[in-house]
Amino acid sequence: MKRINLIITLFLGVITFTDALSQGKIPKDKKQLIDILESKEDRLIGISDNIWEAAETSLQEFKSTKYLSEYAEENGFTVERGVAGMPTAFTATYGSGRPIIGILGEFDANAGISQKRQSTKEPLVKGAAGHGCGHNIYGTASLGAAIAIKEMIESGQIKGTVRFYGTPAEETIFGKVWMVRDGLFDDLDLCMDWHPSSEISASTQSSKALVDFRLKFYGDAAHASGDPWNGNSAVDAMELYTTGLNYYREHIMPTARIHYDIEKAGDVVNVVPEYAQIWTRLRENDKGEVDVLYERAKKIAEGAAMMANVDYELNLISGIYEIIPSRSGAAIVQKNLEMLGDIKYSEYEINYANTILKASGKELKGLDGKIKPIKPTIPAQGGSTDVGDVSQIVPVVRLGVTTAGSGGPWHSWAVVACTGMSIGHKCLMYASKALSMTMLDFYKNPKMIDEVKKEFIERKGDKVYDPRIPPGPPKLID
Repeated sequence: MKRINLIITLFLGVITFTDALSQGKIPKDKKQLIDILESKEDRLIGISDNIWEAAETSLQEFKSTKYLSEYAEENGFTVERGVAGMPTAFTATYGSGRPIIGILGEFDANAGISQKRQSTKEPLVKGAAGHGCGHNIYGTASLGAAIAIKEMIESGQIKGTVRFYGTPAEETIFGKVWMVRDGLFDDLDLCMDWHPSSEISASTQSSKALVDFRLKFYGDAAHASGDPWNGNSAVDAMELYTTGLNYYREHIMPTARIHYDIEKAGDVVNVVPEYAQIWTRLRENDKGEVDVLYERAKKIAEGAAMMANVDYELNLISGIYEIIPSRSGAAIVQKNLEMLGDIKYSEYEINYANTILKASGKELKGLDGKIKPIKPTIPAQGGSTDVGDVSQIVPVVRLGVTTAGSGGPWHSWAVVACTGMSIGHKCLMYASKALSMTMLDFYKNPKMIDEVKKEFIERKGDKVYDPRIPPGPPKLID
């Protein structure tokens, strides 16, 4: 009886799948992409998990870039390593002629949030990094999509070029900006991008532009009690600077953000401190509005140094533009998401996510595997990304896929706990399928590319792109 039931179940499954094909829900060429990716599932998950375990921070992603670049070479891509002056940046290209479609892949981790593969908080390595933004999945899923497209090009079913970009250091100095400045995206017709999320959606939103800079204050040491009049405190200057920034908060737009991290503030209590260092980040909805914040912050720094009678030095770390969204691209993504359908989670996975949410003091919403409708484009509400700079020179089509509990904190152990286990694995495979299916549409229908380019030109207008980074290769934040 069990055998008969199994045969009936399999037969009904075949009928269901055949009906889906006949209704046009998943065309045969897209089913072929899905089959290619599922045949590589174990390897892709293995690479993602290896990157999760390595958990390397910006410009230190040597193991991570090795895992990805070697797998690209194994699959017939021509790999160029160390691009744009970054040892961990690379490109992997296959094919010839147009269209040339790129796909972005990140792989850096967040400092200080190491976590075991479990739903209770416990670091894997105390004080180490963790993938609290899902970049172990991000880079691997994008490479998987590029490989699936490569196999379609290789078999002669489509023509053109596919290029995977291994982009390091998104979490700190924004490595893509150096890659943009070096012209690595100039020949693309369009670029694909995605990011782990708390929902499945075609991306229609922008992001915040920002500038990062470091201030160093130089004072004069003296005995803090014996002869403080002979000293000039660098920490006084830093405190005056932060006070100025905090008073400025009342007079900025609600869309603006000011962050700072005090990195150095003297050494001992009985010495007037001669050195202080602070890292500042300013965000707004576009670069022009960031410039307003930046000019004011520079005046505040100058004033603080004058009041404390110390010298100061301002060093630009990096700056990034806002994303130019692609609604026409999102519409194509949406159709492919709907073909794939919702992500189904097991009871174990839902309970796992809820345990994390409870520990984080959040509502127990579990995991949201449902596809969201296309949303209106509104002023940027969230974070920032160097994808914005890529989007200033080439149309970027984006999507997001669930990889953590709904409503939980990001850049935290709560996400790290999900990105290295089955919840993250489902995200990886789903994203890779959605990306490759959307890319296939563009390869087979050049008019779709034309529509995306047309919208890009209209949205960009007459703005001139000027990367905001210091000269020379990027450096580690010291």
